[in-house]
Amino acid sequence: MSPRLARAIVNGLLVALAVISAAPLLWMLSVAFMQPGEASQFPPPLLPSKPTLHNFHELFARAGMGRYLLNSVLVASLTTLIALLLNTMAGYAFAKLRFAGRDRVFRLLLAALVIPAQVTMMPLFLMLKQAGLVNSYAGAIVPGMAGIFGIFLVRQYARSIPDELLEAARIDGAGEFRIFFQIVLPVLKPILVTLAIFVFLAAWNDFMWPLIVLSDGDLYTLPVALASLSREHVQDNELMMAGSVVTVLPVLLLFLVLQRYYLQGLLVGSVKG
Repeated sequence: MSPRLARAIVNGLLVALAVISAAPLLWMLSVAFMQPGEASQFPPPLLPSKPTLHNFHELFARAGMGRYLLNSVLVASLTTLIALLLNTMAGYAFAKLRFAGRDRVFRLLLAALVIPAQVTMMPLFLMLKQAGLVNSYAGAIVPGMAGIFGIFLVRQYARSIPDELLEAARIDGAGEFRIFFQIVLPVLKPILVTLAIFVFLAAWNDFMWPLIVLSDGDLYTLPVALASLSREHVQDNELMMAGSVVTVLPVLLLFLVLQRYYLQGLLVGSVKG
């Protein structure tokens, strides 16, 4: 087989896989602009006969989707900011600071990665209940504030920072916080963008934990609100698809905008780690 034919076959398979992967998203987008009931026809149409924004108007005017969108933005943004600070400080400490039991604690954290997140939900819920954080934004944010994977990711990247650079800063009289914020953070920028995308997507798409900890409908995030809305409008496919577009579109745009930095962080981290 010639190299040109091999490349053509590989590229053809990749294009076919891309089309298969994108088809559900494209049909979701198409249905979101259909007239009410149009998607229930058989066979279902691929494109709307008369595109309309009626479904999006219903979502924001009657279903209160604007409030749920703001809830998701608030929870995901605060979770990302806090997680970046805590994970970065912990990862840097495990990589470059010397303290008693550092390696043992880190190995213990890595061992905890094998524990399913669902197992920890009940004790975490009881702890938050004792702290009075159930049914609050804080209760939805706490589980994502620090993650073992995030600490591991930052630690592996931070190990590539030369010790001589840090020692020179200490000799010049810089404190640990000044070293961290003025020297370490700029070096960690690529991996911070990667970690921010991971954390934001996880917080934005999280369904199970907000469903458990939030009982007030006004505090619902988009995934929980969309599931609640589907029970009331089970036959309204167009409205549900419009809600799915509102849920997916922000994170899709975020990923596309930061894609270059995201890939750079992964590639550089794999080389330096």
